[in-house]
Amino acid sequence: MSTQYDIIFIGGGIVGTASALKLLEKKKLRILLLEAEDSLAKHQTGNNSGVIHSGLYYKPGSLKALNCTRGREMLYQFCEEHSIPHQRCGKIVVATDESELPQLKMLEERGIANGLVGIKRLTKEEIKEYEPYSNGIEALYVPQTGIVDYVAVTNKYAKLIIKNGAEIKLNSKVVSIKVNCNQIVVCTEEDEFKSKYLVNCGGLFSDKIARISGINPDVKIIPFRGEYYELKEEKQYLVKNLIYPVPDPQFPFLGVHFTRMIRGGVEAGPNAVLAFKRTGYKKSDVDISHLVEMLLYPGFWKMARKHYRMGFEEFKRSFSKKLFVKSLQKLISELTEDDIIPGDAGVRAQALDRNGKLLDDFRIIQTDKMIHVLNAPSPAATASLSIGDTISEMIIKTFKLN
Repeated sequence: MSTQYDIIFIGGGIVGTASALKLLEKKKLRILLLEAEDSLAKHQTGNNSGVIHSGLYYKPGSLKALNCTRGREMLYQFCEEHSIPHQRCGKIVVATDESELPQLKMLEERGIANGLVGIKRLTKEEIKEYEPYSNGIEALYVPQTGIVDYVAVTNKYAKLIIKNGAEIKLNSKVVSIKVNCNQIVVCTEEDEFKSKYLVNCGGLFSDKIARISGINPDVKIIPFRGEYYELKEEKQYLVKNLIYPVPDPQFPFLGVHFTRMIRGGVEAGPNAVLAFKRTGYKKSDVDISHLVEMLLYPGFWKMARKHYRMGFEEFKRSFSKKLFVKSLQKLISELTEDDIIPGDAGVRAQALDRNGKLLDDFRIIQTDKMIHVLNAPSPAATASLSIGDTISEMIIKTFKLN
């Protein structure tokens, strides 16, 4: 049996659901959203820190900067309208060494360029007013940062999608896509669906979905596992809100940090260790076929040559609680190994090009019948409604919808 749709969305994470929702708000269409897992938000969306990012880190004018700053306020408004628990609590970014001060100044300048009002430089004494137990010689206070449960957000998007007449099918892993001049045929392991157009928001599998649809994505998704610890309940007083380090500008990762969660508790992490499976949440998770793909990709070896020291340090920290705590102690010196317990892990879908460059911005490509979201790591959750709005405008402008 096959059913005809106007558009099929692949991927039930926050970007896929937000994009379908924003399109339905503008046009009443026959839309199907396919999700491979048994629930929505199973991967990147449901396994992150739950931070509503401010837009501080991103190059002014980039897709990340534009969509994060716009999407942040859209998300806050959405949460207010639909009574989704959230807090605009602010965060501090802490420099613990003189060598980090130029990067801290650059972040301040970027924040101002990206329209962040109220960010301010803190002295060593002023840091204690915001985070009494934090170290640091200087810091930035960023009031726009907040916390939320992104699974709750995604499930609300989904309810509104269904309310607007679209369909969502779980347990529907896409195995083949056939594109011809009249229609697109999407086959799952059990069903076949026909559509005029296709939007790929497949996250960790976005490059593979592009390839089976006949598109060369020109990037490879490299999964990086982010491992977390949690502060024991009696030590959660050490963190009031969010404490971040000054990030290394060479990498698209923010470094291990402390995050108060909207559901309670405080997380510490994540690191960024290369995973050997696209859904490699455990150290023991290995997918030989993925490993072979990765090792045969020329960009992987170019990346490895440039960043092997960082990669080696991340692996050591992954297997050593002592080293993990040592990184955290740069932010809170009195933290000990006894103060934290292992938490969950997430996997970041990071696009890598053939030159060995880890893409630092969102990447969305378009054909006459398809849109492929090929790089949408953090802050994509924060920016989801803005990204969705952008994709819906691309659809309306380019696709011939009746």
